[in-house]
Amino acid sequence: MELENLLTSEEKIMLSLRELYLEYGYEMYKMSKFEEYALYAQNKDFLISDNLITFTDTDGRLMALKPDVTLSIIKNGKEFEKRTQKLFYNENVYRASKGTRSFKEIMQVGLELLGEVDENAVAEVLLLAAKSLEKISESFVLEISHLDIPLGVLKAFGVSEEGKKEFFTHLGEKNAQGVSAVALKEGLSEEQTAILETLVRVYGSPEKVSGALQGLKTVSAEVASAVLELENILSSLEKVGAGEKLCVDFSVVNNGKYYNGVAFKGFVEGVSTSILSGGQYDGLMKKMKKGARAIGFAVYLDGLERFCGR
Repeated sequence: MELENLLTSEEKIMLSLRELYLEYGYEMYKMSKFEEYALYAQNKDFLISDNLITFTDTDGRLMALKPDVTLSIIKNGKEFEKRTQKLFYNENVYRASKGTRSFKEIMQVGLELLGEVDENAVAEVLLLAAKSLEKISESFVLEISHLDIPLGVLKAFGVSEEGKKEFFTHLGEKNAQGVSAVALKEGLSEEQTAILETLVRVYGSPEKVSGALQGLKTVSAEVASAVLELENILSSLEKVGAGEKLCVDFSVVNNGKYYNGVAFKGFVEGVSTSILSGGQYDGLMKKMKKGARAIGFAVYLDGLERFCGR
């Protein structure tokens, strides 16, 4: 019997992703099954879930079975400032499954690019995210946002910190009425309110949303710069044939404490939740005192269990 016939669907996907990342020059990263609890407690907002499996080590330290790989890569990595590192991993993580909400050992696949992160690096990671989804199903969509655009708009309009929090909550929910209420509370003009509502309603291919993006450039030089960066990245992806599966959607929001720039989520037909998620996380690098930039994504194989089991 051939080896391929003995593998599960998830294992086949995992192997194909490994081959993809190796082809693009990424090196495999291996780590311990656990880290000190403090690492996760200090960065719990970065985690999908803050429910951790903990135990006391023989030396009295409180430890946790790893619920995430990115934090360990940053903590244990060296010389990101001196050279760009391209890493990928196949690691078991321990957290509540999206489906059952009970603790499970879940195989997670992902990659990280740490060091010098320019537009070309971002485009490469997005391309690999799209190719990763394609390995799973031809029916997929990669939703892309650029967090510096809504952040720049809110800054230009003088929105308060509380207003920003409320706005991003409504933006993530695609709640235009909620956004309008925030604008009213902040005393914004009709024109400014319309621009905030535009951020909620933007959804579609790069070509479809081109006009809306051009309109946002008038808000400020900072916003115009972020829009131009997004347009350049989308153009790079379209040139290599990945444009058809891209969708610009500013409701893809991540925690502003850690994330900046491009954020994205991947979906495949037949699974209601995202099975891939990623973005730039310079804020996390800064918090962990690493003088470099970073971008990465993870493929959640617990979501694929439902897809592969159909």
